Amino acid sequence: MKTNIVTTASGKANAYALFFVKKSIQFSNVLSENAEKQVESVLNGMDEGPFEDLEFLEIDNQPTIFVNAAKERGLSSLDHLRMAAYRLAKKASKRKLPVVSIMLADAAPEQFKSILHGLYYADYKFDAYKSKQKEAFQVTFEIVAGEQTSAFKKIAEEVAVEQKAVILAKNLINTCASDLYPEEFVANANTIAKYTPGLSIKVRNMKQLEKEGFMGHVTVGKGSSHEPYMITLSYDGSKGNGKNNRTSKDHLVFVGKGLTFDTGGLCLKPPKSMPEMISDMSGAATVLAAIQAIATLKLPIKVSAVCCLAENAIGNKSVLPGDIFTAKNGKTVMVDNTDAEGRLVLSDGLAEAGLIGATHIVDLATLTGAMVRALGYAVAGFFSNDDDLALKVINCGEACCEKFWSMPLEEEYADALKDHFADLKNTGSDAGAIAAALFLQEFVPENTAWAHWDIAGTAFVSKTWKYTEFGATGFGVQTLIELARRKSKAEVECDENADTDAVQCEEYKVC
Repeated sequence: MKTNIVTTASGKANAYALFFVKKSIQFSNVLSENAEKQVESVLNGMDEGPFEDLEFLEIDNQPTIFVNAAKERGLSSLDHLRMAAYRLAKKASKRKLPVVSIMLADAAPEQFKSILHGLYYADYKFDAYKSKQKEAFQVTFEIVAGEQTSAFKKIAEEVAVEQKAVILAKNLINTCASDLYPEEFVANANTIAKYTPGLSIKVRNMKQLEKEGFMGHVTVGKGSSHEPYMITLSYDGSKGNGKNNRTSKDHLVFVGKGLTFDTGGLCLKPPKSMPEMISDMSGAATVLAAIQAIATLKLPIKVSAVCCLAENAIGNKSVLPGDIFTAKNGKTVMVDNTDAEGRLVLSDGLAEAGLIGATHIVDLATLTGAMVRALGYAVAGFFSNDDDLALKVINCGEACCEKFWSMPLEEEYADALKDHFADLKNTGSDAGAIAAALFLQEFVPENTAWAHWDIAGTAFVSKTWKYTEFGATGFGVQTLIELARRKSKAEVECDENADTDAVQCEEYKVC
């Protein structure tokens, strides 16, 4: 897929595309009087049919594709545009149309951005393991932007960076676990850090983790022939220029669960659940992709990403149910269930976030089946100890067409995490997703805003969902980028208003 953003139509298009909602054409001020009458006649005849989404008709002697921008249920208006653009791109490629023109001169910037994301999603495929790889037909989409051409080109540059990050996350998640074990993930991260200006990396191996007391990784990973690692990637936007210099003391840290494969350990998973466990490192892939994009976009904010990598395998050194270890923050943990391992490596990641000075932490994990049962594949449940951060997550998710639902950190369930011999055990008796979040909260550094995203349902799908036919969705990458973007803008605005009332400046911190 290629895009060409122009001020006026070139006249070289093989087809034009019109988005419609019910009987109303969107972005329609480009139509001639005759075309408007033709379109009105077409849409008025929809009820009398037959008229379907992606109908191909002649309008003003031009082949025109009518794209329904309100076909699915339950989506926001922006996500409807993504889906419409996604279907349009699939149709254009199937019909082998070299150039398709989309008139968007009167589209709002966020509408254009959604359409562009939809076109990109249609171009993704993961065929690394196919014996015969088919090249999809390349369609060029001519975006007629009018007076917004310059602004749209800038948006297109940002979308390209975001989509590159989404593709990185999806490719990592879709890769077989035998090919992407912890050490191989580290190799990928090292390459990304090397070729991304402003991004640095620190890697701890098994020996270093044990020496420094990061025993969650050691406990989970010691049964595998592939040793665990913890990666800390850092980007500091204060190295920018001019008014984009970051002067705020805020430090946003992403922590990602990176179980490159999860057998469940000695508390073995059911065989039916095993194949999708290649996605148990989705959190780590997501935070790696997000920080790469944030550094590439040169956002004026300090961001770090901690990837907690291990393979939960069965071996002669595997952790035994009932074993007790001392976590990095000094609390002792009894391993009640070896299949509740994600929270153990995350305890180290949260500790690392505190050590590097996090003021705000977002952790991501495919953590509990309970969350899948509660919210399914379309909504990620999240927990937070900070109302402001929680609001930011929801608002940024809406802007990126990713749905989040705030869940309660219900203290009534906390006592179930107490153990007879240790301070804590890694499972509760009820409310599995809440119990997991309460466990993680025990390792959040004091006076730190924190949000925990349980993406178990949204990270990987086994049936078509929106713009993913099968496998990794890339869920969360764009919301993390948007969170950093909005927070960086708030910081810059606060810096510019430093001479004004400090209370007034606080207003900019609400997303």
